[in-house]
Parts: sequence; structure tokens; C-alpha cells
Amino acid sequence: MITKRAIAWTAITIALCAVVGVVAAVRRASPVSTESEIPTGRVKRGDFETNVYARGELRASHFETLAAPPIGGGSLQITQLLQTGTSVKKGDLVMEFDPAEQLYKLAQNRSELLQAEQEITKAQADAAVQAAQDKVTLLKARFDVRRAELDVQKNEIVSTIDGRKNDLALEGAKRVLAEVEQDVKSRSASNQASIALAQEKHNKAKLAMDQAQQNIGKMRVVAPIDGLVALEKNQAASGGIFFGGMSLPEFRAGDQVEAGTNVARVIDPTNMELVGKVGELERNRIRVDESVEIRLDALPQETLQGTIKALGGMNNKMFWETASSASYEFTLAITSKDPRLRPGLTAQLVINGNTQKNVLSVPRHSLFLKDGKRVVYVREGARYESHEAKVLAENESRAAVEGLDANTEIALIDPTAPKKATNHAGSALPGGGAP
Repeated sequence: MITKRAIAWTAITIALCAVVGVVAAVRRASPVSTESEIPTGRVKRGDFETNVYARGELRASHFETLAAPPIGGGSLQITQLLQTGTSVKKGDLVMEFDPAEQLYKLAQNRSELLQAEQEITKAQADAAVQAAQDKVTLLKARFDVRRAELDVQKNEIVSTIDGRKNDLALEGAKRVLAEVEQDVKSRSASNQASIALAQEKHNKAKLAMDQAQQNIGKMRVVAPIDGLVALEKNQAASGGIFFGGMSLPEFRAGDQVEAGTNVARVIDPTNMELVGKVGELERNRIRVDESVEIRLDALPQETLQGTIKALGGMNNKMFWETASSASYEFTLAITSKDPRLRPGLTAQLVINGNTQKNVLSVPRHSLFLKDGKRVVYVREGARYESHEAKVLAENESRAAVEGLDANTEIALIDPTAPKKATNHAGSALPGGGAP
């Protein structure tokens, strides 16, 4: 039998387990008390800079594209091509293509033209001979009709039989004349058609010859403006396959290109602009006409000045790019000139934002997203309490806020998150907050 003492000990054990469970639940539901592994920071008061840092690449805002001539019949081979960076004047030869095929077509069309001219001459001569013969035949037929008409006039003085013969002879002569006239008309039309056909063949050969002559002239591509040569990338070199980080070679002499393919550009070096990209957060912090400091990687000792000319409103991320965050393109107008500027040069950019005076700021990674609000965890004795923070502005490392006091100690990681998560603070959402 179960004794009363056993029952009492069992009840005491169950009560102790319940108390332990309640204490554990309370601890899990309330902010964690201060522990040495929770890093902290302070709310600071001072000037807050909203500069944006980015990278960009120089491009020419005015350029002319040079393409392989739009000529049918297959690919073209580059026989001569200037290098990138070569200075040219308007009318200078930039690239040349092999004209062998067009020279062959020119010779072939010239031969066809000569043959067509001979056919025209022969058709005209044959028509002239036939016209002379028809003229004689026609005169004879008309003479026969006239003679028969004279014989009919004698019917009054000849016998009835002879008069009937004369009438039949006149009808026969008229019938022969009508047939001769019809034959002459048909042969004349046929001769004219033969001449027209030969003339059409001549015109076709002449047009093809002129086209081949023009195509030979197109094999030489000259600079339409003064400037610098910039060769395009030969995408056909990779077989049409693209992937992130892939480097394509420029076009060079000996390459085969399809008609109409862009091979090079002649750029105006006096009219340059700079194109860069920023993330989603930085996109909202820059404005058109803001000043920008430009430090070219190739000219580290020089600092150029520029202004933001345009902001892209669309995500310019390409399908082969591996970056997970969106990026937005912006364009700068370079206000300071330098003759050493060349398209393709890369630069570090400092977009000068407004400096806010005497504001409170916290580290960006001390902000967390809870229930749709940005909060910080303020240390109050042995505990951390969440406080909503109104974010006024952000830069790469800090955020200007309202609703806190200067020098307040705040947690740099979420103290309410399980320890397994707090040991991996890097997994927090961008700008602070747990997922």
C-alpha cells in the first residue's frame, strides 16, 4: 500500500516542478537581465553627416557608333582596326573589312552588264532586219490588193466568169494583206518585248554592279567626328554564353563579324559623364544637383567636382549578377575638366549630403524591427527595455533618431533573442532587427 508519506513526497515533487516551470516561463517572456556577453553602445549627440559613398565609371555622353556595313551574304572579316584610345580626326580610317567577295560580285555583275548590252544590240538589229522584211512584204500585199481592185473595175467589159474571178482575187488579196499586217504587228511587238527584256537585264546588272561598287566603298569605315576610338566587346568570342565575372575581349583585326554588328565608337572626350550605382537605402538619400567629389583610381592625387544629373528609377540588376540587393543607377555631370579623362576610368565617389547639427544618433545595428516598428533596447539597471526610436536619417554606420536621451546605454544585439541567435548577430536584418 501507498503510505501517506509517499503521497506527501509525491505532491511536494509535483509542486516544485510546477514552480520551476513557471519561473522559467517568466524568464523567457521577460527581457534578459544584463550579461557580460551583450555588447552595448551609447546614444551620442553631435553633427550627423549623410554623405553617400559609391563607385562609378566614366562614359562619353556624346559618341558615334561604328558598325560593320549592313551587307548581305554572310559574315565580314576585319582586315584593319585601330586600337582603343587612338585619337582620330573626322574622315580618318578607323576600320576596314575584306572586300574580296564584293570585288567578285562587281566583276560578275560587270560581265552580266556587257552580256546584256550585247543582247540589246542583237535584239535591236534583229528587229531592224525584220522590220525591213515586213515592210517589203507589206508593200507587196498592198500592191496585190491595188491590182486586184483595178481588175474588178473591168468586170463590166469582161465575162461573168472573169468578173467573178476578179472579185475572188480581190477578196484573197485583201485577206492576205490583213494577215500580213497582223503578222507585222505581232512580230513588231515581239521584237520590242525582246529588246525590253534585254534592257531590263541590263538595268538589273547595272544596279547590281553599282550596289557592289557602293559595298566596296562601305568596306572602309571612317570617323564621323573628332575624338577617341573605343572598341566594343566581341560577344561572339564566347559563343553567346555569359556568366558573372566573365571578361570578353575587344574586337581585333582578323575577327569575323556579322553585318550590322557594332564594332567601335568614336567618343568626344570633351563631353564626359560618370555613371554609378547605389543601393536601395542610399537611393533615397541622394538628390539631383547635389555636389559630388570624384577621385579617379588612375589619378589618385586629383579630386574632380561634379553634380548629380539624373537618378535611375528602375532596378538595374542584370539576370547574371549574383548580388542579392537591388541597385539603382545615377549619372553625374563633371563640372571640372581634365584632358586626361578617358572613358572606362573608374572612380570613388563621395556624394555630399546635408550635415544635420546637434542631433542624436545610434549605431545602425542597434536598431531592431519589432511589430513593424524600429526599436532599441535601453539598459535600465539589470534589464533591457525596448523603446521605439523615430529614425530621421541614416548613413553607412549610424542613424539619427528622436525619442532617446543622450548618453543612454543601448544593446547592440537583441537581448530578447535566444542565445543561439545572439551568438550570430551577423544574421540580423540589414540595419538591425532580427528576422
